[in-house]
Amino acid sequence: MTARVLVVDDLAPNVKLLEARLSAEYFTVLTASSGPEALRVATENPPDIILLDVMMPGMDGFECCRRLKADARTRHIPVVMVTALSEVEDRVRGLEVGADDFLTKPVNDVALYARIRSLVRLKMLADEWRLRQATNQELYGVDGDTGDQKESVEGARALVIDENATHIDRIRRALATDRDAVEVATDPEAGLSMLAEQEFDLAIVSLLLRDTDGLRLCARIRGQAKTRGLPILVLIEQGDHERLARALDIGINDYLVHPIDRNELLARVRTQVSRRRYQDRLRASVEQSVAAAVTDGLTGLHNRRYLTRHLDALVADARKNTKPLALLMVDIDFFKNINDTYGHAAGDEVIRLVGNRLQQHVRSFDTVARWGGEEFVVVMPDASLDVATTVAERLRRKIAGAPARLDGADIDLPVTVSIGVTVFAGGEDTQAEMLRRADECLYAAKRSGRNKVVGAEPGTTPPAALAS
Repeated sequence: MTARVLVVDDLAPNVKLLEARLSAEYFTVLTASSGPEALRVATENPPDIILLDVMMPGMDGFECCRRLKADARTRHIPVVMVTALSEVEDRVRGLEVGADDFLTKPVNDVALYARIRSLVRLKMLADEWRLRQATNQELYGVDGDTGDQKESVEGARALVIDENATHIDRIRRALATDRDAVEVATDPEAGLSMLAEQEFDLAIVSLLLRDTDGLRLCARIRGQAKTRGLPILVLIEQGDHERLARALDIGINDYLVHPIDRNELLARVRTQVSRRRYQDRLRASVEQSVAAAVTDGLTGLHNRRYLTRHLDALVADARKNTKPLALLMVDIDFFKNINDTYGHAAGDEVIRLVGNRLQQHVRSFDTVARWGGEEFVVVMPDASLDVATTVAERLRRKIAGAPARLDGADIDLPVTVSIGVTVFAGGEDTQAEMLRRADECLYAAKRSGRNKVVGAEPGTTPPAALAS
C-alpha cells in the first residue's frame, strides 16, 4: 500500500533521513519545516498521513496537531507525533490534542511502516463513507452528516480478553472514569463467543496470553463479519517491534505497552471509541440519506426514482429469463374534490391510507411505490394478467370497503380507486411502454365510471371495466 506522507521537522537532516527511508518503501513524501508551513501544505495538498515533530520553534507539534484537528479540512488526516520525548505524560498530551500515535526517536522502521499503513487503511475507510455521502448529496440533494458534531467517548462497552488479574483491575479502574462498561473474558474462546453474541465498542486483547497466540486471536476477530470493523487495542511488551508490526498488518487499531499507564490507556480508548462512533454515525447518515432519496416522505413507500430503476432491473430479468411481469397503475378517484372540500391535510391522510392498504394486500416481494400526487404503481413479478387483475380487484374492494376516518373531524369519507393493469410483452418491451399501457387502462377505468379495474394484454385495446 502506498500513501502520501507529510514529514514535518525543523531540522533538515531529520527530514532528509525520513524522506529517504519512506521513499525507499514507495511512499510519496511531502515536507514542511515548521508548524505554519505544515498547516498550509495539509490544507492545500492534503496528505494521507502526517509525521509531525514535537520540538519545533514558534509553533510546536502539540499546537500544530491541535489546529489540524480543529480544521474540518484536515481533521481526518492521521497524525503521528515523532519525537525524542519518552515520558508517558508527553504521549498522553499528544493523544489528547488529537494525535493518532506517538513514536519515540530513534524510530524503528518496521513499526513506522506498519503504523503508517494501518492508519492509512483506517483513513481510506472513513474517506469512502464521506465520499458516498457527498455523492448522495450531489445525486439526490439529500443533506448528510457534516461531521462537525463532537463524538461522545463516555459509556462505551469494552471487552477485555486477558488472564492477568492486575491488568484487568487497572483497565476497569481507568475506564470507570468515562463510565465505560467493562466485560472480561479470561478464556479466548469465551471472548470470541461474547463478541459474536453481544455489541461492544472496543476489544482490548492481551498479546501476553500464556497458552494462546494473541495475533491469531486478533486475526480471528478481524475475520468475522460482525467484528470486522470493531476497534482492537492490544497490550504488548515494550520494544516488541516485530510483533507490533504484525499486529498492525493484521488490522489492530492501536496498542499499549506494558506496564499499563492509566492516563495513556484512557486517552487511547477515547480515541478509538470516538473514531468508531464517528464512523458509525457517518455510515448511518449515508444509509439514511440513501433511504430518504428513494422513499416517499408522506407514505413511507418507495418513490418514483426508486421504482424506475427497480422496474428496469425487473424488465431486464423478465426478458432474460422469459418470466411474467405485471404492472398496476392506481389512481385515487375524485381526489381534487377531497382536497378542495376537506383541505390538503385530509388529502394527505387519504394518500397515506391508500398507500398502507396497497402495501398490506400485496405479496411480500411485490413493490408498491408512490408515482406522484394521488397515483401509485404496483409491480408484481411472476404474475400473469389474470393473476394481476384478480389482485387489482381485491385491492379495489379493500380500499372501497373501509371509509377514511379524518383526524379532527367526525367524518367517514368514502375513498375509491381506479386501476389499470398490464403485463410485460416480452422481446423488446420496455418499462416506458408498460407504464404507457397501464396508464391507458387506468383512463379506460376512469372513463367507464371510476372505482373500476381495467386490464389488457399488450397490443390490444383496453376492454370494458370490471363491474364495480
